[in-house]
Amino acid sequence: MKKIALFVLILIVGLIAFIFHTFSSTGYFRDIEPKHDFGEIFQTINLPGVEDMALARKDSFLILSVDDRAKRRAGEEGLHGLYWLDLRQTPFETKAIPLPTNLTLFPHGISLFEIGPNQYQLAVINHVEGKHSIELFTIQDSEVLYDRTLRDPLLISPNDLVLVGKDKFYYSNDHGNTSKLGVFAENYLGVAAANVGYFDGENFRIVAEDLAYPNGLVPDQSGEKLFVASSRGFLIRAYDIQRNGDLTRSEDISVDTGVDNLEIDDSGTIWTGAHPDLMTFSAYAAGKKEFAPSEILKISYNEGQSKIESVWLDDGKTLSATSVAIPFGDYLFLGNVMDSKFLVLKK
Repeated sequence: MKKIALFVLILIVGLIAFIFHTFSSTGYFRDIEPKHDFGEIFQTINLPGVEDMALARKDSFLILSVDDRAKRRAGEEGLHGLYWLDLRQTPFETKAIPLPTNLTLFPHGISLFEIGPNQYQLAVINHVEGKHSIELFTIQDSEVLYDRTLRDPLLISPNDLVLVGKDKFYYSNDHGNTSKLGVFAENYLGVAAANVGYFDGENFRIVAEDLAYPNGLVPDQSGEKLFVASSRGFLIRAYDIQRNGDLTRSEDISVDTGVDNLEIDDSGTIWTGAHPDLMTFSAYAAGKKEFAPSEILKISYNEGQSKIESVWLDDGKTLSATSVAIPFGDYLFLGNVMDSKFLVLKK
């Protein structure tokens, strides 16, 4: 009888420890006091689920990845596709990019790469009926033309990607498991079983493993390092890029928030939209909470002693679940997972 009681006690203590660890390691106990240091809201644009953006700085336009996940969650038809935003005139306006009639696009992460004068390659992660693909487009003089679709078994659960050359990109699989038990272990136990893949123009291969919900990716200005956001790990992992595209782990940068997409500005500063409380975000994504907190970080990378600054923090009532932050001139564009609008801040 005593042994049974001891076993039950150990089980209860273990369960309490598990619950406490899960909540504490996902930011649930963090006090969210709104802080809007970057500037004022310049414009609110009513376009839902702008989860990612890609900037053509030289030619002054943004491509927006749009998916009204809130409506889809409710079983309704919502906007989904790519949108264009011209940065040369204000107030900013968005317009839908026409797509081929035979291409169904529910976009996630996107990336632009300049391949010639007024010419870019655009890569888009697409999720249709549980199947994953990469859609490639060419942009010439503001015209977006569909090129081709890439599929591979190594696109396990693609979240974000970044082009590093024409037809060459890194991408994140935010989960390494597909079973319910495996996904649960990664989400709640923080099991680092996900990875980063690389497409070299011909083949896919995995080049980095043992990551906890890898998300945004961005190379530094030299093209010698790749930064990968680990949302569940509350960190950014830095890798050295080898000549053949392989990655060698360099260091982990602790950021104390659930970093999402990564962007880099002209000065080499990294910007990220983040989820400071992943448990509340999870409930919000499931429709059980009305709001989810948002955070914007800027990171000045210096090996071993990077400077991390939180420039915008909100309880979700201004904007829920920020996923991307892109600076352009005096403006900062804030996208999100499934809010009904996105914001433009101005210094």
